[in-house]
Amino acid sequence: MNENLSGTELKRLHRQWRKKPRGKLAIIVDGVQGPYNIGSILRTAAAERVDYIWFAANATTPENSKVGKTALGSDRYLEWKAIESTTAAISEAGALGYKIIALELATDSLPIFDIDLSGNICFVIGHEDRGIGSKALTQCDLSSYIPQLGKIGSLNVAVAASIAIYEIRRQSWMRG
Repeated sequence: MNENLSGTELKRLHRQWRKKPRGKLAIIVDGVQGPYNIGSILRTAAAERVDYIWFAANATTPENSKVGKTALGSDRYLEWKAIESTTAAISEAGALGYKIIALELATDSLPIFDIDLSGNICFVIGHEDRGIGSKALTQCDLSSYIPQLGKIGSLNVAVAASIAIYEIRRQSWMRG
């Protein structure tokens, strides 16, 4: 019979997954301003152990009081920095050895599951309406998108970020 896991069983399960191999994972948040979206991104980032987050181009940061309503304290498990421009964040991430991948519906974008997401990956996540700025997009090593079957052409930014973060971790677990 299928039953909910106890607290101890849940901790044991999470401990097993933490031992699986993984590369480093970072995110650049390019101009995302909705505090509830930021809170949701932070929560996913903490759950999947994102190593670093840059908040660029006037993105809302974890310091915003409304972020806490969805982040639920998860920001205390994350390292982050506010930075003026997305291009500066991309340069910093590249200098740290990250492969920079835009999550953007662009002309050269590939389905996210067709990209090799091994190694150290930094995803750039764009503004809710405008996406990633064109100058920043040209600095990325690759561009990816999440295929969708329905009549809606894009996902909520926090949902898209969660799918991308999970896909990176899924690929590393499959290799391990």
